[in-house]
Amino acid sequence: MPYPRTHPPLPCSGLTYLSPPSSQIAKKVGCPLDDTARMAKCLKVIDPRALTLAYKIPLLGQKYPLLHYLGLLPVVDGDFIPDDPINLFANAADIDYIAGTNDMDGYTFASVDVPAINVDLLTVTGEDFFKLVSQVTIAKGPRGANATFDFYTAPWAQDSSQEAKKKTVVDFETDVYFLMPTKMAVAQHRANAKSARTYTYLFSHPSRIPLYPSWVGADHGDDIQYVFGKPFDNPLGYRAQDRTVSKAMIAYWTNFARTGDPNQGHSAVPTQWEPYTQENGNYLEINNKMDGQSMKQHLRSSYLQYWTQTYQELPTVNQDGVAPVAPSDNSLAVPVPPSKDSEAAP
Repeated sequence: MPYPRTHPPLPCSGLTYLSPPSSQIAKKVGCPLDDTARMAKCLKVIDPRALTLAYKIPLLGQKYPLLHYLGLLPVVDGDFIPDDPINLFANAADIDYIAGTNDMDGYTFASVDVPAINVDLLTVTGEDFFKLVSQVTIAKGPRGANATFDFYTAPWAQDSSQEAKKKTVVDFETDVYFLMPTKMAVAQHRANAKSARTYTYLFSHPSRIPLYPSWVGADHGDDIQYVFGKPFDNPLGYRAQDRTVSKAMIAYWTNFARTGDPNQGHSAVPTQWEPYTQENGNYLEINNKMDGQSMKQHLRSSYLQYWTQTYQELPTVNQDGVAPVAPSDNSLAVPVPPSKDSEAAP
């Protein structure tokens, strides 16, 4: 999650930019549904609080993956967001910035969409994964579904175990919901920053939830307890290694809050956290074994290349058939994958 130095830490990792189910919200607030232009005009003048309260995420009976039911509402922490966040980074050009993800940020979402990943005795089939992929890539139609499925299942030729397939489901949702949007965010910040610094991380200390399968890494929100020192507040509920992680995160985060540099301040850190640029792709892997090897580069770069280039070049499908993809705005910075893949996959 992003941690701008001038703002309190926000309570989760990862960034997602999603379109809300507008017709549901419009119906709740009394806007017309028969004409999208009139509906949009009506929604623009509705009180932001009314819009925020008009939408509830359905928890049961979902036809599509959870992704489709998450609404990007116009108010966060009481602040009105006047545009898509991707267009607002110039406003924060001189604010030091930390953003990152957990290595299995998508686990909770994946467990809702494909419940079999939670149970050792249940299997995930290729058909199960293809259904999920086709629903997430619906905008690109069958070509998008087939291309994405083939790309993510290629490693199954070497490892077709159930653990590998279940991890693929989680990796897919982690990429779509969290990692790729976060990579876009740090690239945008870096591109717009003048004097500000950009830092990014991967939190990989495994979840402590006992009901999770043994292969699960760090789920969505698992990092928060360590940032705020819970292993020290409740020592009987945590291990020594958990306190090691918490001590490191507290040091980095408090230094950053004080100086804008996670390495400089009153707290000693286990290793130097180098700033991110699009060229170096630097990120810090945070876990209980941090040393000089914890600084890494170009996380899942081949997947970044797939989502920002290969997938985007596929034609977009609408109700009337296939329409050409509108040319992208070259002024929008996207992280550039290295020519030689040096990814460290979660």
